[in-house]
Amino acid sequence: MDVSLTLWVLTIVGLCVLIGADFFIGRKPHDVSIKEAGIWTVVWIVLAGLFGLGLLIWGGGQPAGEFFAGFITEKSLSVDNLFVFVLIMGKFAVPSQYQQRVLLVGVLIALVLRAIFIAAGATIIASFSWVFYIFGAFLIYTAWKLIQEARAEEEDEDWEENKLLKAAEKRFGVADRYHGTKLWIEQNGKKVMTPMLVVMLAIGSTDVLFALDSIPAIFGLTQDPYIVFTANAFALMGLRQLYFLIGGLLKKLVHLSYGLSVILGFIGVKLVLHALHESGVHVPEISIPVSLGVICAVLVITTITSLIASKKQEAREAQDAEQPEQPEQPEQPEQREQALGAEKAADSAGLPSDALTKSGSAQPERSKDDIEA
Repeated sequence: MDVSLTLWVLTIVGLCVLIGADFFIGRKPHDVSIKEAGIWTVVWIVLAGLFGLGLLIWGGGQPAGEFFAGFITEKSLSVDNLFVFVLIMGKFAVPSQYQQRVLLVGVLIALVLRAIFIAAGATIIASFSWVFYIFGAFLIYTAWKLIQEARAEEEDEDWEENKLLKAAEKRFGVADRYHGTKLWIEQNGKKVMTPMLVVMLAIGSTDVLFALDSIPAIFGLTQDPYIVFTANAFALMGLRQLYFLIGGLLKKLVHLSYGLSVILGFIGVKLVLHALHESGVHVPEISIPVSLGVICAVLVITTITSLIASKKQEAREAQDAEQPEQPEQPEQPEQREQALGAEKAADSAGLPSDALTKSGSAQPERSKDDIEA
């Protein structure tokens, strides 16, 4: 798709206007309700749909199909990233009314970093077609790694700060508490970072790791930098509202990692086939309609099986909780008579009462003369 400089500028200006409107509406710290999150999630999805429709009208079916395939892939990968965002928010104990501001700035940082990655990736691909082999192999490896992590018995539910974040904290220092939405404060005559700035940097820099699989994945669907950038932008900008909308449902998506591994593996194979085709090997290439159909089908199946598995797990837990504790079995009359007899025998033999056995049937010691008799 031939994109002029004017269209690039108009697109970036339009995205900035949307981000500014989002920031203006959520400028006052507050707890985001499910209703608010749901409305804005629908707004961002509708905007993405309208953008794709515009590509269909002015660019044709190919760019539109590539955009929707890329958008859905990036959106599904972003949902998986929300697990890490939840861990980061918990680690830094971010107050609920400040979480939306943290996510907004963190997403902006991520968007800038991804734009740099996209520009670098597009330049490399334009110069070296063999890079598709590397992208394809990396995605297949990532898919295998996701399956291994999903099959692990215990998930690592802790998040560790990266080296860059630790270096920044050591260099500037961090305040001991939140100071509203302030990013810097003066403490003991020195400017130090607030925990608000630290957690924003944590979310933004962590997205660099996410980009290592998401950027090659979308380049496996389209090599058009304009579509790659816009698909990433629309997927990321709705991520903040999605965090509040499905935050409580994340743990129910137990099969999401399996679905994402299938998608990444599929795109990896697609990239390898494309690389072989570019090298002159006659192999079939996977079309965009097929890719879009596979991605949507995998996500639908994964969501359905996840909800079914979660519902069964909740039913088992509820059933276990409803089962009453087993009452102790009453002592049988024969056991009581035997215990009383043993106690009398112990008293007559001068033994302490704790000489009885667990069954209450302990016998007094007999002397050697008694045994011989």
